[in-house]
Amino acid sequence: MPLPSQDASIAWTFHPHNVTLDIVFFGSFISPSGWVGFGINPNSPEMTGTRALIAFPDPNSGQLVLLPYIIDPSVKLQKSPLLSKPLDIHLVASSSTLYGGKMATIHNGATIQIYATLKLVSNKTKNVHFVWNRGIYVQGYSPTIHPTNINDLSSIATIDVLSGSQSTCHNNFLTLKDVHGVINSISWGVILPLGAVTARYLRHVESLGATWFYVHAGVQLSGISLGTIGFAIGIRLGQLSGGRVYGLHRNLGIATFVLGMLQTLALFFRPKTTNKFRKYWKSYHHFVGYGCVVLGVVNVFQGFEVMGEGRSYVKLGYCLCLSTLIGVAVALEVNSWVVFCRKAKEDKMRREGLIGSSAKFSGSSHG
Repeated sequence: MPLPSQDASIAWTFHPHNVTLDIVFFGSFISPSGWVGFGINPNSPEMTGTRALIAFPDPNSGQLVLLPYIIDPSVKLQKSPLLSKPLDIHLVASSSTLYGGKMATIHNGATIQIYATLKLVSNKTKNVHFVWNRGIYVQGYSPTIHPTNINDLSSIATIDVLSGSQSTCHNNFLTLKDVHGVINSISWGVILPLGAVTARYLRHVESLGATWFYVHAGVQLSGISLGTIGFAIGIRLGQLSGGRVYGLHRNLGIATFVLGMLQTLALFFRPKTTNKFRKYWKSYHHFVGYGCVVLGVVNVFQGFEVMGEGRSYVKLGYCLCLSTLIGVAVALEVNSWVVFCRKAKEDKMRREGLIGSSAKFSGSSHG
């Protein structure tokens, strides 16, 4: 059965008469000095608590070794190195081999097979939580932390070993993560910057009157509403992620959402143009608004990295969209300065009487 990440796969045979499970896991190395691991979490679909078998080159002989490890919370938080210890589940037998036989060597892309025979608890055969991963370096006999992109952080599958069906929870989690990314990219990354552009440049179009304000408010409220949905999905993903924490992405998301809410609340406390506090409100509105837009765009890019889409066509498409918006803003900014300088020059000429004198001279000559 193909597994959902790292091009890994698994095959097994379950023996109901003695509740034993013969497993073979197929994985691949990403470094000549790296490791490949596979295990079962008897309690939940997450890395913490996994009873694992990890294969890597022996630091002394260079030969392939396979050792048992228990992934406890201190290892996950990198407070202590991962040390081999006997498993507290009934491991009947285990072995590993490189694809290619005795002449095979460990290198980037080398395929490994890990075999294990386990005796399961009789009432826990419906949903078995399989966990696997790989890293680039082993310090002594302690595998170091694996890469943290989306493929490496989603290397979990819950399988019914009796029917062979895979739980849909993991697939639903990935779908929810995709929806979270799409919604937030559109709301915080496109709609809100577009709303800022409309406010800055449409307000100077005299023929629009107050229409620019309603356009601006409508665009921003749409973006905030959609962004709130994306933020709520992000909170839910955090609850479902089994202890995985994307600190920078989470903190940027919270800060952006708070600024967005403050900006929305400011709309209800907008002073009249004649109010003496109007200038302070405008300064606050501009500062918080632009801060929200900048943090939102930065966090969209951070989200691409978290999802492992740092070099994807999806990110390229977003960059093209954002670049187009920035290009339009730059063009409008240049046009605004041209108009401003022209008006300033005309006002100066009017004050100096040059425009009036020219008009008077022209009128007398025609007379």
